Amino acid sequence: MAMSCVGLRARPYGHIIRSDDMPAHIKHSLLGNSLSIPIRKGGLALGTWQGIYLCEHRDHGGSRRLVVTLNGA
Repeated sequence: MAMSCVGLRARPYGHIIRSDDMPAHIKHSLLGNSLSIPIRKGGLALGTWQGIYLCEHRDHGGSRRLVVTLNGA
């Protein structure tokens, strides 16, 4: 995976309080946590090679909640 070498645990970070999941924080800051998806004729308007993926960056991720907000007509 391309993200597996980002935020390696062996690298020192300049934080005063070091967290066990600091690599997850670094990966999250690069990828973000929101997504806008166009909908056309009742379906997702994605291209041929596009998809939606959930990336879990923590070693032991907890449960997640999905929030959907619809805008438009």
